[in-house]
Amino acid sequence: MESKYFKRDISWLSFNYRVLLEAEDETLPLYERINFMSIYSSNLEEFYKIRVADHKAIASGVTQSEDESAESALELVETINHEVARQLEDRVRIYEQKILPALKQHHIIFYQSRSQVEPFHHDFVRRFFREEIFPYISPVPVSKNRIVSFLRDNRLYLAVRLYKKGVAADDPERIRHFVMKLPYSKVPRFIELPRVGKNHYLMFIEDIIKANLDVIFPGYEEESSHCIKISRDADILIDDAANTHEIIEQVKNKIKKRKIGAVCRFVYDRAMSQEFLDFLVDAYHIDRRELVPGDKHLNLEDLRHLPNPGNSVRPGKRLQPMRLTCLDEKESIFHYVAGKDLLLHYPYHSFDHFIHFLYEAVHDPDVHEIMVTQYRVAENSAVINNLMAAAQNGKKVTVFVELKARFDEENNLATAEMMKAAGINIIFSIPKLKVHAKVALVLRRDAQRHKLTSYAYISTGNFNEKTALLYADCGLFTCNPVIVNDLHRLFQTLRGKKSPKFNRLLVAQFNLIPELNRLIDRETALARQGKQGRIILKMNALQDPIMIERLYEASQAGVQIDLIVRGICCLIPGREYSRNIRVTRIVDTFLEHARVWYFGNGGHSKVFLGSPDWMRRNLYRRIEAVTPVLDKTLKQELTDMLHIQLSDKRKACFVDDHLRNLWKSPHPSKEAIRSQYTFYDYLKRKL
Repeated sequence: MESKYFKRDISWLSFNYRVLLEAEDETLPLYERINFMSIYSSNLEEFYKIRVADHKAIASGVTQSEDESAESALELVETINHEVARQLEDRVRIYEQKILPALKQHHIIFYQSRSQVEPFHHDFVRRFFREEIFPYISPVPVSKNRIVSFLRDNRLYLAVRLYKKGVAADDPERIRHFVMKLPYSKVPRFIELPRVGKNHYLMFIEDIIKANLDVIFPGYEEESSHCIKISRDADILIDDAANTHEIIEQVKNKIKKRKIGAVCRFVYDRAMSQEFLDFLVDAYHIDRRELVPGDKHLNLEDLRHLPNPGNSVRPGKRLQPMRLTCLDEKESIFHYVAGKDLLLHYPYHSFDHFIHFLYEAVHDPDVHEIMVTQYRVAENSAVINNLMAAAQNGKKVTVFVELKARFDEENNLATAEMMKAAGINIIFSIPKLKVHAKVALVLRRDAQRHKLTSYAYISTGNFNEKTALLYADCGLFTCNPVIVNDLHRLFQTLRGKKSPKFNRLLVAQFNLIPELNRLIDRETALARQGKQGRIILKMNALQDPIMIERLYEASQAGVQIDLIVRGICCLIPGREYSRNIRVTRIVDTFLEHARVWYFGNGGHSKVFLGSPDWMRRNLYRRIEAVTPVLDKTLKQELTDMLHIQLSDKRKACFVDDHLRNLWKSPHPSKEAIRSQYTFYDYLKRKL
C-alpha cells in the first residue's frame, strides 16, 4: 500500500537541495551564492552525524525503535546515500560551471589542482609550503598489519599512495601508504597567491601540499593522493528518567565523547582507485555501508571563509534592521506596550528593542521579578548580561535553561553556571521533556503591593542577538492580563508546580492539540456548509501524521489550505486526499524560522504565533508556547506577511507530490515579488 506521507529524511534532503539551488542563482551576489554552497555542505554534515547515525544504530541493532525496523533503517540509509550522490552531481556542476567561472569574471582565479598552477607561481607555492605548511605536516604510515592513527571527526586528511624508488615492481615493500591531517587550524584552508596584473589567485591548502609531496617523501614516487574525512555520531542520548543532577553529569560526560563517536560516514574522493579505497577501508576497519563518495575537495562548508582578495567582488546590499520610531518617541517599551501590543519582526526590526526591554526591567524600581527561557543564546550575550545585571540590582531573576539543546549543550551549561554565580535562579532541564518555548515575563509591583502592569513576551525565535540578524522570526509584547497570568502559570509549571489551566496561551502537553483540533474542525464544518474554509500554516517542519491526517480531512471537505514549510514536510500534496493543499517553500537571504498560523474562522480570523513546528517531538515531547494575536492591526500585519510570502515569485517554489522544488515562476521579472524584501518595504512604509 502506498504511503500517504513522505519520509522525514528524504523530505529534508529535498529542502537541502533547494538550498543548493541558491548557489546557481546568478541574480544573487556571488559570495552569497558561495555561502549557500557552504550552508548546503554544513547542513549535510550535521544530517549524517545525527539523523543517519540514528538510522545506522537501529540497522546494526545498537538501539531499538518502535517506528523503524533494522531492515527498513538500512533501506532508508541506502536511499539517503543514493539521493546524496545524485545531488553531488549537481553540486559539482554548479561549483565548476557556475561559481568558478563567475569568480574568474571578477579576476579571481581559483586553482583547483596543482596542474593548474601557472609557471609564475611555482616558486611561491614551493616557498610557501616549506615556510608555512611543512612544519605542521605529520605523515602517519598506514598498514593493514598495525594499529593506524585515529581519524578525528570532520577533519580533512590527505591519503597518499607511494612507490619506493629503486624497488622492484613485484616487491610487496614497494608500495607505501600514508595519511596526514591537513593543518588548516594553523594555516588557512584557502591560500592567497601573489597578484598578477588584474588577477588575484587562490588555492586550497591540500593542493599546495600535493604539489610538494616530493619534499615530504624523498625517495618515493607518488602514485596518487586524495582527501578523506570521517563523520562521527554526534547525538547525545540523555536518560529520560534522570533527575536534574544526573542530566548535568550526563551532558558533561557525553559532550567529551562526541568527537569519538561511532563512524557514520567515510567520505572519499570518488576519483580514488578501488584498490586504494579497499586498502583504507580495511586498514581503518570501515564498514562499507559507511562509504559516501565525494568530490576532489571535501568540507566545502569552509567556503564561507573564502577570501575576497582586493574586494574584487562587491558584497550584496544587506537589509539593515529598522528601529521603530514609535519606540524612539515614547522612549520606553514599557510605556508603549502598556497601551498597545507590540509585534517585532526580526531581522527586519532591530533586536536591540528586546535588549532595551530587558534594560528597562533592570532599572525599573517596580520590577520585582524577571523570568526567561534559554534554549540557544549567543556568546557574550547582551541578553544574559542584562539578566545578571538585574539579579545584581536586587531583582528576582529565574532562567529556565534547556541543557538538551543539540550542539549548544556545552554553551548552555557554561552560561548557566555563570548566571548562577551572579545570583540568578537556574532551573535545568525537565526529565522526559525538552523546553523549546521562547518566552519572557516581567512582573511589576509597587511598594504598597498594588498591582502594576506586567509584561509578557512570546517569540518564535531564540533570545540570541546573532541569529536575530540571520533568522526571520517574530515576537509579541503584550500586557494582556490573561496572557500574562497564563505565562506566569507556565513558569510555575517549569518550577515543578502542578498542572495549570491555560486560558489564552496554547501550551504543548496541555491545551495545544485540543485547540488545534477545534480550529481545524471549525474550518472543516464551514466548508461542509458550503462556506469558505481557509487555513494558512507557516512553520519550519510538518511531520506529525495525526495532524497531517486532520489536514487531509479538511482538504477533502473543501478547506483551502496553504502550507509555508521551509524544511521537512511529510504531507504529500496534489493527491486526491490533498487536492486543496499547496506546499510553498521559501529559501532566501534569511532563514525562514517563524511559526505563524491563520484560521479564517468564517470572516473573524484567528492568528497565532509561537515556538512549535508540527513535529511529533514538538507537539508531544516538548514544552512549547503559542499565543493568539489579539490586536486587529497586528493580526492584519501577520496576515499580510503570509499573503506576501504566498505571492513570492522569486524565491518561493511549490513542493510537488514527488518532493520536487517547482519554481512558481521559472523566469521571474525583476518586478516580481521577493517576499523577504517586499515585506521589509512593507514594514518600512509602516514606520
